[in-house]
Amino acid sequence: MSSGYVIFAHGSSVESANDAVRAVAAEAARRGGLDPVETAFLGGGSPDLEEAVARLARTGVSRIVVIPYFLTLGLHMQRDLPEIVRRLESIHRGLRVSVTEPLDGHPALAQMIVDRANASDRSHPDREP
Repeated sequence: MSSGYVIFAHGSSVESANDAVRAVAAEAARRGGLDPVETAFLGGGSPDLEEAVARLARTGVSRIVVIPYFLTLGLHMQRDLPEIVRRLESIHRGLRVSVTEPLDGHPALAQMIVDRANASDRSHPDREP
């Protein structure tokens, strides 16, 4: 079964924020050998999930894994995304679309926070350790 991947973010009217998501997706694709991979946005960015899935479907993949670039299991993850996935599966008959967990709960998340805190301490040497 050949798989395609979509890094799915909220999106922003600030294009540099969308570009940051695209850069993370490209780096994840490079590191993980994810091919083909698309980036998609719920709102405020382009393409949306429907277009990203259509692009991947045209490559002949039989399965698409949507990886939410969301921190928590909020309203978009609980309501909006399942609704979009149902619609996509009805449009692209025979294409299986699955969704991974959001970023929350991943062990690397706590380490990222520690790294940011440590970097802040180093950039402000006048603070006590």
